[in-house]
Amino acid sequence: MTAPPSPAADPAPLLREDHEGVAMLRLHRPTRQNALSEALIEALERAIEALAGDDAVRVVVLAGSGPAFCAGHDLREMRARPDLDYYRGLFARCARMMRSLGELPQPVIARVHGVATAAGCQLVASCDLAVASEQARFATSGIDVGLFCATPGVALSRNVSRKRAFEMLVTGEFIDAATALDWGLVNRVVPAEELDAAVERLARTIAEKSPVAVRAGKRLFAPQLAASLEEAYALACEAMAQNMLAEDAREGIDAFLAKRAPRWRGR
Repeated sequence: MTAPPSPAADPAPLLREDHEGVAMLRLHRPTRQNALSEALIEALERAIEALAGDDAVRVVVLAGSGPAFCAGHDLREMRARPDLDYYRGLFARCARMMRSLGELPQPVIARVHGVATAAGCQLVASCDLAVASEQARFATSGIDVGLFCATPGVALSRNVSRKRAFEMLVTGEFIDAATALDWGLVNRVVPAEELDAAVERLARTIAEKSPVAVRAGKRLFAPQLAASLEEAYALACEAMAQNMLAEDAREGIDAFLAKRAPRWRGR
């Protein structure tokens, strides 16, 4: 979490860059460690809504500008309005934004450098995948300012084991990138100079698959995890049956049997 100096409103707290089916959303409050102001949360909401309907985008990358990935909520902005209804609305809105990352049809990759603390750690945990620099560090450090990171804890505890999550939440201590990898918070850790290339390789690998299959898989993945074993198999069987009827599945199987590269049509 961060308490940056009180600034004027950010002119562009979020940037979007598109390249060959990969859309990068870059948090753009570099002098404030990309703290989640109300304006940045709103910009993320709008961007995610636009991406949900953009069939040209196969993969989304979430990154940060400047030295940090994201240092959590903007504490100075929050302290300026000590009102229970305001806080309820702010946290509910941020939680909706975090959930919408999981509801996007496209996989979302967190590109993590520097610190990811409190709601910044929540952002990483809310993404489908995460690639981190060796210099990245992670914490749910609200406890250090008398604030238990309750909402970050929801996402965190769905990535790492409950005892590890609770330890992070009640100590506020940082874990390094290697520990985050070992605990399951991130997928890959690379030297800082290789971070962009590693993210690009992962994004490109996914973007080259059938968009029908990838979107069907993401749509299924979270619900089957939350279901009982019997319910999970029922969901998975229906998903595979529906997927088999897709034009991409027919093309993919025919291409495999003919020993040629598939030509995905996205249908």
